[in-house]
Amino acid sequence: MPIIKIDRSAKEIMAMLLSSAAEARLMLVAMVAIASCSMIICEAGEASRRPRAFFVFGDSLVDSGNNNYLVTTARADSPPYGLDYPTHRATGRFSNGLNVPDIISEHLGAEPVLPYLSPQLDGRRLLVGANFASAGVGILNDTGVQFLNIIRIQKQLRYFEQYQGRLRSLVGEAQAARLVSGALVLITLGGNDFVNNYYLVPFSARSRELSLPDFVAYLVSEYAKILRRLHALGARRVLVTGSGPLGCAPAELALRGSRAGECDAELQRAAALYNPRLVDMIGKLNGEVGGDVFVAVNAYRMHMDFISDPAAYGFATSKVACCGQGPYNGVGLCTAASSVCPDRGVYAFWDNFHPTERANRIIVSQFMDGTPEYMHPFNLSTILAMDALRAT
Repeated sequence: MPIIKIDRSAKEIMAMLLSSAAEARLMLVAMVAIASCSMIICEAGEASRRPRAFFVFGDSLVDSGNNNYLVTTARADSPPYGLDYPTHRATGRFSNGLNVPDIISEHLGAEPVLPYLSPQLDGRRLLVGANFASAGVGILNDTGVQFLNIIRIQKQLRYFEQYQGRLRSLVGEAQAARLVSGALVLITLGGNDFVNNYYLVPFSARSRELSLPDFVAYLVSEYAKILRRLHALGARRVLVTGSGPLGCAPAELALRGSRAGECDAELQRAAALYNPRLVDMIGKLNGEVGGDVFVAVNAYRMHMDFISDPAAYGFATSKVACCGQGPYNGVGLCTAASSVCPDRGVYAFWDNFHPTERANRIIVSQFMDGTPEYMHPFNLSTILAMDALRAT
């Protein structure tokens, strides 16, 4: 057998072997370091690649299931709620399917935000945001007392503080602050302060205490305190919805004996007084904080478009609820014993107060692309484009 000559000395060979071993050890250490990357660093990196977070506050129009975890009569966690939801199960949303926050999440390119009380809201799901809304609540603490245990708005804000503590533990203080300040916030309040407080019963305590104009002024001043608190907690893009056409809900048509589906004049007057004062307050608040933090959402006009001309939007009716009983299907709750329409797509209202998913999609289309009459000073598409430009 021929002998192969090796030109390198024994010392050189030994040095090469030691160098290779050292490199292997360094590579192994690097791999272990990557594999055992701290939760804070890994989650922070993931957060920077995610769609912007989304936080929701308010009442049943935007509640995604918090009340499922409470002892309350204000809940939507049994059929036929959720009939058209992707799982075809009741989730606590007051809809046959998706609600407004769900559809906004679609436009953000994000998964729906979970209810804050959901045990599934943990780990990376915290980076998506959270829904703090609770059916039955209002601006005032005495609104919705008949529903027993609900998450009043001040408690929703305390939960938001608690959420931020959990977020800091996950991604660190700086990244948590960036996530919150860069988030989109939706707050929907006010309707219950009229229908479940001032007008709940004839000669209610609030109606004896204050005239309607004085009550509206008081509501708006209390709402301003809530919005200031949201700003203090880091919110920098807040969509603030006004009151819808309260007198046109099937519940009010039934309760107030509407003969031909005409909306109740007194409740419509309440909305007409409240909404302009709310818009004015939002403008002043933006001047106070030095930027267009708060965006006024004209929920009244968004709803009245299809209520006043349902056929133009493909609805067969905007007066009768899909699910319910009695006149206009507006009496009592939507339950398994209620009559349910076969085609939810042609009904503007799902139950006695809440829109169908299809109506919600029409509403969100105005959030996205509406003129300043609907979204002031900017619609959501403009906001997303402006914020994306700032981020580059």
